[in-house]
Amino acid sequence: MAEKSQSVQSQLSQILRRLDKLEVAHRIGAGGGSSTVTGSSGDRAEGVGSCTLPAVPERIFSSNVSPYREGLIRYIGKKWVNGTRLKYYFFEDAPLKGDASNVDLVRQGFQVWEDVGIGIEFEEVTNIDDANVRIGFKRGDGAWSYVGRDVIDIPGRHERTMNFGWDLTLDPRGGGVDTPVHEIGHTLGFPHEHQNPFAGIVWNEEAVYDYFAGAPNYWSRQQTFHNVLRKLGPSEVEGSQWDPNSIMHYSFAAGLILEPAEYRVGLNPSDGLTEADKEQARKFYPDKPPRYKNLEPFELEFLSIAPGEQKDFVIEPTRSDEFTIQTFGRSDVVMVLFEDVDGEMEFVAGDDDSGTDLNAKITIRLVRGRRYILRIRLYLNWSSGDTAVMMW
Repeated sequence: MAEKSQSVQSQLSQILRRLDKLEVAHRIGAGGGSSTVTGSSGDRAEGVGSCTLPAVPERIFSSNVSPYREGLIRYIGKKWVNGTRLKYYFFEDAPLKGDASNVDLVRQGFQVWEDVGIGIEFEEVTNIDDANVRIGFKRGDGAWSYVGRDVIDIPGRHERTMNFGWDLTLDPRGGGVDTPVHEIGHTLGFPHEHQNPFAGIVWNEEAVYDYFAGAPNYWSRQQTFHNVLRKLGPSEVEGSQWDPNSIMHYSFAAGLILEPAEYRVGLNPSDGLTEADKEQARKFYPDKPPRYKNLEPFELEFLSIAPGEQKDFVIEPTRSDEFTIQTFGRSDVVMVLFEDVDGEMEFVAGDDDSGTDLNAKITIRLVRGRRYILRIRLYLNWSSGDTAVMMW
């Protein structure tokens, strides 16, 4: 009888634990996210979560791409060409629609980045077909964003590229603005800072897995590894020093970090962008007037720029016709063509030849009397000689 009583008691305990989990999950679905972070006090903030980056297929390079070349492609590849206008859209129907207070906090997040003074512009649009950043507020689905140009390469045309899965007005970080600033940072192409290989973080790995497996995360070990324990390749951060206060850094509770010893009691980044955050943003997106050069038909223009740098051209066709614009030379570049419509850059076409033996090439009909802007960012000249561009 005693053994039977113990068995019944054990089963009852399991049922109660499951009910507790269901209660937590219900609270999250009503007003929170599917993951957890620590608030400024180091305690778990109920219903408020960590960013859960979508898992995307890792790019595989052929054997003739050197590690140095691959590193530069990975470092630069998700960044936009400077001068891009990112158009963002808020879903208007349930379950993806956000209430006015949450939508306003995301708008403030975009303004925070604009106030840094970078060469990327943001514009809210009301037609989803005009947007390349599509923002939902599906509760229980965590906070996440695709990274950089993945927002146009990975999801479907009407899918979310960013989500906020809890009530941002209850988020203790930066008055609710820091989470949008973090996710917009991903959209700009920046990874998680705690995965910087130069951080020197030694994790209590099983404690990390247990922590993020608990309520309200319920992350799998794979999710925890992808978002926390996985270290970025050194080339992906190009030697940048670890910034534990970065907007792109998680908070961590006591007992998750073994080294550096000062963070054994927990790590809680300060609110807002740090100077290092701003410096990195300005490095890729300098806010300075571009120096345009006219690109004329059948005239070869040499780029003569260093890896990561960009060159900008004006195209003003004298006839309406189909034109080809192509780079020449053994190099990796991303080339994007915009139409200048009353001072606003509207995307027309683009090509990225990185990691291949091909050259970037755009074939498009251009219209006489219109003004076009061609932007080319260099990853690397991977063989001797320079890179040039021609239109014909």
